[in-house]
Amino acid sequence: MPKLALYVPLKAKPGKESDVAAFLTSALPLVEAEPGTLTWYAIQEGDGEYAIFDTFDTEGDRLTHLDGKVAAALMEKAEELFVEPPQIHRLTLLAAK
Repeated sequence: MPKLALYVPLKAKPGKESDVAAFLTSALPLVEAEPGTLTWYAIQEGDGEYAIFDTFDTEGDRLTHLDGKVAAALMEKAEELFVEPPQIHRLTLLAAK
C-alpha cells in the first residue's frame, strides 16, 4: 500500500476551464515517466474546480515528483490558469483498498 500522497486543489480562472483540463490531460505522459509516482489522478471536482492526487511509497519518490516536470509546468502556468497559486497538501495515507 502506498504510504504518502499529494493533493493539489486547483481553481480555474473564469474562461480558462478548458485550458486547465487540457493542461492536466497533457501532463499524463510526464508522470508516466516517473517510476516512483505510483498513482496519479487529474480530477474535475466541479465547475472550474480541479485537483491532482498522487501516491508514493517513499518521501524520496514524493520529493522527486515535486522536483519534476509536472510540478515545474504547474507552477509555470499557475498565474495564467488559476485563481490562486496551487497549494500542495502533503498527506499520509492510513488505509487503502
